[in-house]
Amino acid sequence: MKNNVKRIGILTGGGDCPGLNAVIRAATKALILEHHAQVFGFEDGFQGLIEHRLRELKYDDVSGILQIGGTILGTSNKANPFENPVVENGKLVKKDVSDDVIKYLQDLDIGALLCIGGDGTMTIANQLAQKGVQIIGVPKTIDNDLYGTDVTFGYDSALSIAAEALDRIHTTAQSHHRVMLVEIMGRTAGWLTLGAGLASGADIILIPEIDYELDVICDKVIERSKKGRRFSIVAVAEGAKPKGGKQVINRIVKDSPEQIRLGGISIQLGHQIEDETGLETRSTVLGHIQRGGSPTPFDRILATRYGVAAARLVVDGNMNRMVALRGNDIVSVPLAEIGGRTRRVTPDDPLLKVAEAVGTNMGVKGRISENG
Repeated sequence: MKNNVKRIGILTGGGDCPGLNAVIRAATKALILEHHAQVFGFEDGFQGLIEHRLRELKYDDVSGILQIGGTILGTSNKANPFENPVVENGKLVKKDVSDDVIKYLQDLDIGALLCIGGDGTMTIANQLAQKGVQIIGVPKTIDNDLYGTDVTFGYDSALSIAAEALDRIHTTAQSHHRVMLVEIMGRTAGWLTLGAGLASGADIILIPEIDYELDVICDKVIERSKKGRRFSIVAVAEGAKPKGGKQVINRIVKDSPEQIRLGGISIQLGHQIEDETGLETRSTVLGHIQRGGSPTPFDRILATRYGVAAARLVVDGNMNRMVALRGNDIVSVPLAEIGGRTRRVTPDDPLLKVAEAVGTNMGVKGRISENG
């Protein structure tokens, strides 16, 4: 059934990544050109809803932004209408202002809200949907760990950056005969590290889903050294941890939805490898460089497809769903199925089998499929 919604809102939530502007552009242009709708962008994600900050997006406003990284609307990974921090009687408390947000949308006559983001954004979006707001989700994260879609936009761009970094580290490692560790983002999912490690021919790949064994890693780099390969490249995910051990926490941010900030595993592991093997070891933490810059052509096309598909869902009245990629097809899935679930690397994933087939060490004895 066709929807007569003519005023649509767009926001970008969570961390930034390449491709956000491409989605904004595609959705806005499709809604204006094909459906004669008005489009409004809320600034800084859900914070714009809470603080009543928006601006109309006209056709010319979104022209020329396809290849630009970041988001013209701004974003926030802390804003949440259901837990909005306010100071009362000198104390910081969290209040549910979702009813105020919904009334604001009603006063603006916004008939549908496009929420572009990852797990946190989709969780909040689903909560608003349950209270009557018509929502369309668009999956974004460099970690590629969002449930319901094969690929999120932003992943391919971050993958390219991480792989290039590993390539550059390779020549230094070879020249100085060192063991070089490169720490890659991904939180508790290993997609980014696994993909970058495979693309760059890393000798060892360590991901959160597979607890590594230090002695296996040391044996591998010593074996390579004895065979005349006097360097080794280790791609290590920020969430990787030793068997029986814990993830390395960089800091805890109490006022953030994701309070635990991982980081530093490459430095810790590098010291351990050097102490155990006597081989000179260096570590590099890529950090937020993986989020920046222009999106790859793949992400530009995927984000554009997502944006157009989101616009069509609005017009068709097919609400409270998230657009997704399944194989080569753009589909949609119920928003209620997405929030709070993470897509992680499983022992039977084809990429793991490919890595093992070409001799890549995953930090454990034997094959992953055999270890279960």
